[in-house]
Amino acid sequence: MAKRRKRGDGGVSLRKDGRWEGRVVIGYDDKGLPVTKNVLAKTKSECTAKLKALQDSIQVPASNQPKPGILLGDWLDFWYQSYKKPNLRPNTRMSYERRIYQHIIPALGSTRLDKLTTNDIQQFYATLKQNGRLLRAEIYGEGLSDQTVRGIHTTLHAALNKAMTENLIFRNPADGCRLPPAKAREMQVLSPEEIQRLLIQAKEDGCFELLLLELSTGLRRGEICALQWDDLNFRTGELRVRRQVHRVRGELVVSPPKTKAGNRSIILPASVLGILKAYQETVNSKWMFPSPLKEDSPRDPAAVRQRLQVILERAGCKKVRFHDLRHAFCTAALEHGMDIKTLSTIIGHVSSSTTLNIYAHVTDEMRRTAAAKIDQGIGKADSQAETGATPRKPTPSTFQPYKGQRRKAGTGCVTQINDHLWEGRYSPVWPDGKKRPRNIYAHSEEECEKLLAKLIVEMKTEITAEKERLRTAAKAG
Repeated sequence: MAKRRKRGDGGVSLRKDGRWEGRVVIGYDDKGLPVTKNVLAKTKSECTAKLKALQDSIQVPASNQPKPGILLGDWLDFWYQSYKKPNLRPNTRMSYERRIYQHIIPALGSTRLDKLTTNDIQQFYATLKQNGRLLRAEIYGEGLSDQTVRGIHTTLHAALNKAMTENLIFRNPADGCRLPPAKAREMQVLSPEEIQRLLIQAKEDGCFELLLLELSTGLRRGEICALQWDDLNFRTGELRVRRQVHRVRGELVVSPPKTKAGNRSIILPASVLGILKAYQETVNSKWMFPSPLKEDSPRDPAAVRQRLQVILERAGCKKVRFHDLRHAFCTAALEHGMDIKTLSTIIGHVSSSTTLNIYAHVTDEMRRTAAAKIDQGIGKADSQAETGATPRKPTPSTFQPYKGQRRKAGTGCVTQINDHLWEGRYSPVWPDGKKRPRNIYAHSEEECEKLLAKLIVEMKTEITAEKERLRTAAKAG
């Protein structure tokens, strides 16, 4: 068990940037809030030594003690800005700020810390459940979800715990609160037949390689969008997951994985490698799945989610989230005998118990396998022949993809990406025998057709000029 530091000795913690930070209270301001100083170092021992030197150099006046009457709102703001914000990732900061500044402070911020009761907090949680939603209440209802209320409790409880260690309160009033039950969100799994239809339709809609890779690896949506060609070794089949894409205040941000376990390597099957190798010839970007708007940027995870829903509808599949494709990979891996530890490493979980709790649900196929093994052990039955103990290959689907209106050869193709964006693509074969597709985008189908026609003329002119150049070079040689 780790040795606890004495009260008043300050605290030492590891920052997200890899440095150690030591922080100690040196006094209290007019509101009674702690005034702190910090030190930074590369190692924990160096940081501890710096912190002790800081304490020895500071003389705290005996009368400078915390004052009663500190408001919860003042303490929450101080606690977040001083203790939490410097070490949080951008998305996590946004979550904390929503909980603190949009929910807790407006409701309880004017209450004194030493007067805050368990009943006050319990009534606050009840109000959040009834009418705490601030946005899109007409879609999701007036109340917040159980998960959101539990997240707000986690933040408030942590802030009050810190107030206790600073002698601002004697006990944490959030300790006795009754919380909504922690319910795992039910995940939908596509059947083998639905997966076949999904991939058939994805090939028609230009999203085949991304969805195939997802079903083969179980990557998170932000991770698969952040893949670059340098991450894949075609010789060994190793795919390295080193970054993720997410939105922060409306802007796409590329960052390292949240945990050490998220930075990992996966070995791809030979069949998937072959498909990705052919697909690479059509991509003119360092990103494996570049944005359709600009090739020097990764694809937006939100656009991938929207695209999946269109493909699912056209393929006649039930509506699932992109994350449920990750669940489908895990389920298939377990059905085919992969152990939990290996699966946990592949999908980037910190603990194998997390994988087991979330993904090790018992499917029909797994129940049949278990029953067959029991029968084989007790009745000596031939489980392979009579019960189908091993996962069976699904019958090839006869599904025909939705194609829409067919276009004449040489006129390119036009696809609706979402409600306000159309994509036009022309993929001619150049004199060197390779296809080099180009895309254009517009806010209406009519505008897209006009821009595509102009693009085709320009590319045909370039191809003609290239052929002439090659002929001239051949004659000169």
